[in-house]
Amino acid sequence: MARRKTVAEILAEAYRLKQQAKAAEARRGTQQQAPAKPSAPAPPRPRKRTVDPAVEHARLLAAGEKHLKREEATRAREAARVEAELAKRQAARRRAEEAKKREEAQAEKEAQRQARQAETARLKAQADEGTLQCRLRREELEAVLLQRPEGLDLWHPHVEQAFAHDGPQGVASVVEDLLRRSPVPEGCRTAAHAVYVPEAQQLLVEVELPSHEIVPTVASYRYVAQRAEVVPQPLKQAEVHEAYARLVARLALRALDEALSATPAAFVDSVILNGRVNATDPATGQAVRACVVSVVAQREDFAELVLDEPRLDPQQCLHRLGATVSKHPHDLEPVTPIVEADLSRYRIITDTAVVATLDSRPDLLQMNPYDFERLVRELFEAMGYETWRTQGSRDDGVDAVAILNDPTGSSVFAIQAIGLSAGVVLASGFRGCPTEVSTSVVLRPRPLPLPPPAAVLPGLGTGTC
Repeated sequence: MARRKTVAEILAEAYRLKQQAKAAEARRGTQQQAPAKPSAPAPPRPRKRTVDPAVEHARLLAAGEKHLKREEATRAREAARVEAELAKRQAARRRAEEAKKREEAQAEKEAQRQARQAETARLKAQADEGTLQCRLRREELEAVLLQRPEGLDLWHPHVEQAFAHDGPQGVASVVEDLLRRSPVPEGCRTAAHAVYVPEAQQLLVEVELPSHEIVPTVASYRYVAQRAEVVPQPLKQAEVHEAYARLVARLALRALDEALSATPAAFVDSVILNGRVNATDPATGQAVRACVVSVVAQREDFAELVLDEPRLDPQQCLHRLGATVSKHPHDLEPVTPIVEADLSRYRIITDTAVVATLDSRPDLLQMNPYDFERLVRELFEAMGYETWRTQGSRDDGVDAVAILNDPTGSSVFAIQAIGLSAGVVLASGFRGCPTEVSTSVVLRPRPLPLPPPAAVLPGLGTGTC
C-alpha cells in the first residue's frame, strides 16, 4: 500500500511543478521574440547546480506553512464574516420579535381597553334598561285605572242572554269571564269570582289582588365605575307601601267600573267588591287570604266619579264610597268584608262591623286574632286615639300602638291582644314620657245573647246575617 504524502510534500510538489511551468513558459516566450538567426552551435549547458535536499526541504516547508497561514487567515476572515452576518441576522430577528411582541402587547392593551369600554357600555346600557323597566312598570301600575277597556256596554246582550238561559249563575259566569279576560298588567288580577242576586239587583265580586311584591322596590340602577358593576337604588319603604296601597285602590275601582259597565242598569244597581290577597304571613309562615278592601258601590254614586282624571286620588274615591280599606295592606292587615260569599254554594253571608252593637256580634272568645286585634284598635279610635298596627315580628309582643295628643300632653298605649278566658286584652302605656305614668287596661268578655236565626236570601239558600 502506497504511503500517503504529507501536506508539506504535497505543497512542495505543487510548488516545483508550478516553477517548472513558469520556466517553460518563459523559454517559449523568449524563443518567439528572438529573430531567426542562423543556427549556431548551442552553447554548452551550464552545469546544473546541485541543491542541498535539506535546504530545499526547509524552504518548501516554510512556503507550505506560509500558504497554510494564508488559508487559515482566509478561513478566519470568512468565519468572522459569517459570524458577523449571523449575529446581524440574529439581532435583526430579535428586533423583529421584540417589535412583534410590542405590537402584540399594544394590540392586547387595545383589545383590553376596547373590552373594558364594551363592558362599561354594556353595564351602563344594563343600568339604563333596568331603570327604564322599573319606570315603565311603575307607570304601567299607575295607569291601571286610566287604561280601562272600552266598549263594555257590548256585553249587555251577553248578560241578558245568560240570565235568560242560566239565571243568576249565567250572569255571574259572564262577569267572571269579563274580569278574568280584562287586560290588566301582568300579575295584577289572578282570579275573579262573582255572585248575582237578581231580587236585590246586586252583584258580589271577589277579585284576587297581587301581593306587595308586585310593586318595584328599585327606583333606578346606577353604574359604579370603581367597582365596575350595576348597583340598584332602592325606593324608600314608605314609598313602596304607599304605591302598593294606591295600586290596591286603583284595582278595586277598575273592577267596580268593569262590573257596572258590563251589566245593564236594569240588572245590577250596586256592586259589592271584596279584594283579597293570597300570600304567606311572614310572622307565621302560613298561607293567608286576607281581605284588604271591601266596598259597596251604587251605580248612581259610582257614575259621579271621573276615573279618567289623572289627578284623581283612588284612595279618596274609595273613602267617598264608604269602603273599608286596610291601613296596612302590605302587612296583610285584614278588614272584615261587608258581605261574605260562600262561592262553593253561592250563599251570601252578611257581616257586621267589628264595633257594631255587642248584642249582634259573635262571641269575643270565638273571634279570630286579627278581628279581635282590630276590635281593640277601633275601641281606642272611638275614644279619640290614633292607632296603627306594629310589624308582624320582632315587635316585643306589641300588636298595636295608640296615641292621643291633647293640650296637656300625649298618651301612648302599647296594646297586646291576648285571647284568654279571664282577660282578653292588655293595654299598657304612659303619658308624656315613659317614666311618669304607667297604666293597664283589661277588657273582659261578657255573656252575649244568641244570634238571630239565619235569614233566607231569595234564590240563594240560607245565610247568616
